[in-house]
Amino acid sequence: MELTGDIATIGYGLATIGPGIGLGLLVAKTQEATARQPEVAGPLRVNMFIGAALVEALGLIGFAAGFVF
Repeated sequence: MELTGDIATIGYGLATIGPGIGLGLLVAKTQEATARQPEVAGPLRVNMFIGAALVEALGLIGFAAGFVF
């Protein structure tokens, strides 16, 4: 059995698992916190967007690493 294709596509697929789980947990916990204390929804939303940007950066790094290596 011979493997053909580019190993970068497999690496990118694996690199998206972490950010996918991270974003799911981030949004879920923000919604849970908003349901518990609606008065802090604004600051929670801002923190969620900052966290989402950082989590998405991991996905982009994984994408770029597939091209570099």
